[in-house]
Amino acid sequence: MHNSLDQSLGFKLGVAYRKVSQLFQQQLKDHNLTPEQWAVLYRTGEQDGMIQREIGQRAGKDKPTTTRILVALEEKGMIRKVEGSTDRRSFRVYITEAGRDKVRQIEPIERATMSAVSQGISEEDYALFVNLLQRIIGNADKLIE
Repeated sequence: MHNSLDQSLGFKLGVAYRKVSQLFQQQLKDHNLTPEQWAVLYRTGEQDGMIQREIGQRAGKDKPTTTRILVALEEKGMIRKVEGSTDRRSFRVYITEAGRDKVRQIEPIERATMSAVSQGISEEDYALFVNLLQRIIGNADKLIE
């Protein structure tokens, strides 16, 4: 569709992701969390007792990445894993009070950061952009499987 790298969807998405992630990481430096860990912690807090696969799907992470992040969050005391009653290999994940406190601290930071990077974009354009991204994600998911 577009020939030059400057107009390449993949290139632009990658640059945008890295810039926004770098900015958010700077905002999180005093909280001992990465943006990836934040996404998993937040999703874990949305619904206590999910299994790893559900958390990974909600956070947009693959299995090895989700596993690594859950280990780090457990070491930081923000989540706890409870072994499944039927399958010893599976476990349910629960957010701890320390994890909930961290979510309460970071949520306004995340909102302010995303508001700052979307400055000058109308609500209509923002909604359209999110819709287009969701369609791109859906198209990529179909092609990956």
